[in-house]
Amino acid sequence: MAQNVKYYIKELLNIALPIIMGNLGFILIGAGDVLIAGRHSTDTLAAISIATAITNCIQTFGIGLISSVSPLLSNYRGEKKSAKKYFFPTLRFSMLLAFLVLIAILLFLPVIDHLKFEPKLVPMIKEYMFITTFSTFGAYLHAAVKEFLQAFEIVFFPNLVTFISVFLNIGLNVVLVFGFGPIPSLGVVGLAIASFVVRYFMGFALLIYCFKLMRFSNHKDWDYYRQMMKIGLPISVAILVEFIAFNIIAIIMGRVSGVYAAAQNLVCTMTTISFMVPLAISNAIAVKVGFANGASNFIDLRKYAKVGTFMCVCFMLLSAMVFSSFPHFLVGLFTNDTNLMKISVPIMYVLAVFQIFDGLQVALAGVFKGVKKTKIVLIANFVAYWLISIPLGYTLAFRYHLNIMGFWFGLLFAAIILCSIMLSMLFRYIRRFMLAQ
Repeated sequence: MAQNVKYYIKELLNIALPIIMGNLGFILIGAGDVLIAGRHSTDTLAAISIATAITNCIQTFGIGLISSVSPLLSNYRGEKKSAKKYFFPTLRFSMLLAFLVLIAILLFLPVIDHLKFEPKLVPMIKEYMFITTFSTFGAYLHAAVKEFLQAFEIVFFPNLVTFISVFLNIGLNVVLVFGFGPIPSLGVVGLAIASFVVRYFMGFALLIYCFKLMRFSNHKDWDYYRQMMKIGLPISVAILVEFIAFNIIAIIMGRVSGVYAAAQNLVCTMTTISFMVPLAISNAIAVKVGFANGASNFIDLRKYAKVGTFMCVCFMLLSAMVFSSFPHFLVGLFTNDTNLMKISVPIMYVLAVFQIFDGLQVALAGVFKGVKKTKIVLIANFVAYWLISIPLGYTLAFRYHLNIMGFWFGLLFAAIILCSIMLSMLFRYIRRFMLAQ
């Protein structure tokens, strides 16, 4: 029986609100790093900006694969299949990915010397990358267990842990970066150690919670791994395509001057904070649409898709108004550097428009994850970001001397194209589904 709109909003928010808390907590951990690094020095901020831009491009691939867990298990639950038995396979999968990612980052470290960054930044970049690389197991453990619990719509405690970790991270950063009592000022190394400790805390907290909450059997099912790869690989590559597009700007412009890398990290931190809300709603869409898809309930599937998309776009409209109304204040929260302010503030106006289309595309991505049509997201991301955004942004940045602003015009145009592709593919899928009934 069809329900009213309030019902679907409530159902989505029941899942999304705790995830919003957790997502905000997760990004505020990164924002805390940016805040403390910016207060320490612009060079420190530039170094961690370049380092995280590189490591994110590698680590995101595994996180994308792990993100297949909740939509896949949600579909199993909708089909009345057992899902708890996939706990240990999920852990094994995530730890193998973590090991492979760790090796990849360690192998990349010697390449830093040849990328022509400012010489004063290179040692700090390598130190930060080396230490944080070994926190990959903690980060992937947290991601895997959180996805598993999300499939059962258990979202409050996992996201509470993330939120608590914000304060743990800031406290450790202040003590280790600036020094306290017998603890000396460690600068970049302090930021890396804080990230290491916090990621393992988050992972083990959720692991202990799971063992107290549920009983698991040691199940082996190779089909589960194949399904995760089938759904997760397109998601992973799609996220990787988008992440590299954003982070390569910091790498390219960081070779021109470290202050551009710092500006890119600062602006991306702010947009990611607001992005966490539609991302949480997108996760809720994927779970609810996945359950409806498994149960062949097209009415609920369509309602969750429409209501969830509307919620994402409305929030990002409000976010765009805030970004365009208070750019100086928002940038000033992170830095007092006049040059960094001069570069970052104009980008905020482009970012405000970008927000709206970014909210739409992440909502549509949630729908496609729910119906297990993740290749569409991959293709759309690749076309928008790599065939349009990066070439256009590079041309505007260097041929027309717009520097980092040119890349953001490219990102804005890519977001518009991305939404257009995904909307057209979604309408086509809905038509096919209805004709098959």
